Amino acid sequence: MTSGKYLWLALLLAVLWLPRSLPAGSGTALSTAKYSDSSDGADWPGYGRSFGEQHYSPLAEINAGTIGRLALAWWHDLPVGPSTTQPIAVDGVIYYARGHSVVEALDGVSGKLLWRFDPKAPQAAGDKLRGSWGSRGLAWWKDKLYVGTADGRLIALDARDGHQVWSVMTVGKHDQRSITGAPRLFDGKVVIGHGGADFGAIRGYVTAYDAETGTQLWRFYTVPGDPAQGFESPAMAMAAKTWSGPWWKKGGGGTVWNAMTYDPETKTLLLGTGNGAPWNHKVRSQGKGDNLFLCSIVGLDARTGAYKWHYQVNPAESWDYNAAMDIELADLVIDGRPRKVAMTAPKNGFFYVIDRTDGRLISAEPFVTVSWASRIDLASGRPIEDPGARFADGASFVMRPSTMGGHNWLPMAFSPKAGLAYIPTIELASNFSDKDIDLSHWRRGPGMNLDNAVAMSFVMRSSAPDYGTSSLLAWNPVTQKPVWKVATPEFENGGVLATAGDLVFQGQIDGRFNGYAAASGALLWSFDAHNAILAPPISYRAGGRQYVTVLTGFGSSAAMFGPLLDKYDLDYRTQRRRVLTFVLEGGASLPADPPRVTAAQPVDPDFVADPPAAARGQPIYAGKCAICHGLDMIAGGAAPDLRASPVPLDRLAFDHVVRDGSLLAAAMPGFRDISDAEREDLRLFIRTRRRE
Repeated sequence: MTSGKYLWLALLLAVLWLPRSLPAGSGTALSTAKYSDSSDGADWPGYGRSFGEQHYSPLAEINAGTIGRLALAWWHDLPVGPSTTQPIAVDGVIYYARGHSVVEALDGVSGKLLWRFDPKAPQAAGDKLRGSWGSRGLAWWKDKLYVGTADGRLIALDARDGHQVWSVMTVGKHDQRSITGAPRLFDGKVVIGHGGADFGAIRGYVTAYDAETGTQLWRFYTVPGDPAQGFESPAMAMAAKTWSGPWWKKGGGGTVWNAMTYDPETKTLLLGTGNGAPWNHKVRSQGKGDNLFLCSIVGLDARTGAYKWHYQVNPAESWDYNAAMDIELADLVIDGRPRKVAMTAPKNGFFYVIDRTDGRLISAEPFVTVSWASRIDLASGRPIEDPGARFADGASFVMRPSTMGGHNWLPMAFSPKAGLAYIPTIELASNFSDKDIDLSHWRRGPGMNLDNAVAMSFVMRSSAPDYGTSSLLAWNPVTQKPVWKVATPEFENGGVLATAGDLVFQGQIDGRFNGYAAASGALLWSFDAHNAILAPPISYRAGGRQYVTVLTGFGSSAAMFGPLLDKYDLDYRTQRRRVLTFVLEGGASLPADPPRVTAAQPVDPDFVADPPAAARGQPIYAGKCAICHGLDMIAGGAAPDLRASPVPLDRLAFDHVVRDGSLLAAAMPGFRDISDAEREDLRLFIRTRRRE
């Protein structure tokens, strides 16, 4: 018979050896809650917190009555590199994937660094870096973390110490597929897509792996391949009927680089698919067919990856109007009937409410200014397009929204308590044309990032009062009408968090982190973060208290637009990237910013103007460099400001960096596909623009 002393010792050891996912006294029920939507909000284990991707916290300690006491609890400095990632939090530990998927774990109460894992993604990615702005997030499942990398790996880490458990390559080593989005976890499966449709002949797909072992379980292609090779599924055979010509030689597109949502009730995985490759439908598919499953919400059987249903937001898409923005689930009463819905606000400017059981459209209304279509026909589900939207016969068309979208990838939030969606909106236009493009013989230029068989201006000038603006918009998905709107600075704003405390949090390009009243939009609280904020915030509980965390830093496609970066002092090398965490009665404060020293433009005494050479260098810069270094050579988040770089002044140094990739570890890929003469033209173009 065991004595009382030894029984006590045995019980103590049993408690100490409980895994971290089973806190002492939690029991199986609470453990199960960590992996389902029944969570009480203590953790934020995945990109949208819950399977429904609502970006909503049920915590309410921080609320409209207490937010005046919200203050900084701690801050943690980050190094140079993209920092627009979504953090997660489990058992009082914060995890995030900064830069190119460098994973760090911080104590959620103190901010102490617990461990770091660096997958050395830039060195492995090489040319794939040409279309990668860094990681958007990661996910947690049963004491493991999952993160994708720019070179296409999916990596599982032990959440307790950061050591690698397994790694699988999800893409071809030499194609242009890469991963920036967050994996999704459910029922012991980890699902990941990829990006790259803008940069090569890419055919999109999504893959499911066993979360414990990394074994591939299923793969679903989003567009059909070469019919001569056979189709992987009946869905691909069906989709192929909506394509024309040798589309598979162009690629197809349809990448799932961001939006994936799991519905546990119906065991359905919802995918938000990307644009066509190339963009121009006339080139991609001879101007014929809807091109499934581009720009669609696709429902799959999450157990097998089999097709269930789809809804296409832009048939025969031709404008980079991808449907990869977050898809959020809700149960709503519409026309007196309870409906299980999926909601999304994709680039094209319409807010869609879809029956998530069968994919049928319930309603769709514009939430920003829209020029390409007058409405969405509810009977057919198809848009009623403006006759000029497809820029026929070389004519141009001013598209609103722009290719930046009425809503980009930075997530909206939905509050089931308020019944409202909160959307970070953008009001911009792009000008589209295919004049002077040989549509019959078009081929993508080698290594060109922004070559998609269209001639376009990303941002048009306009005197419209709302043009070039952004807002935080509260939208009623039942009535499909706005409830309130708060203007936000410029045309870029951050991801959104809604809470049961009747609050909405969002960061801004001007460095403010704001808390609004969920019902009215009244500004209740604001914090000067000393840097732009695009990353979506999260909330979690640790030590019995509610916290709010967000990362500061400017990056993504917005970094292409130089004047904004100068206006808000968003220099790539010097901007203050941090993890900020807030709590009621927090006692920390940020240090004073050091005096801003503007880097002097290096003297270029050997410069000799050569307008023809500079003109030859301009399209090389536009096609290969602008996506990271900016349309004006002023980059704030994705790459350094070339006006202050001495590298273009020295031919040998320029060759080492641009040709040889000597800065690959700093995420600057090499470009061996640029000839010696082209590289010299490019260098002269950069030096010429600096002088200008």
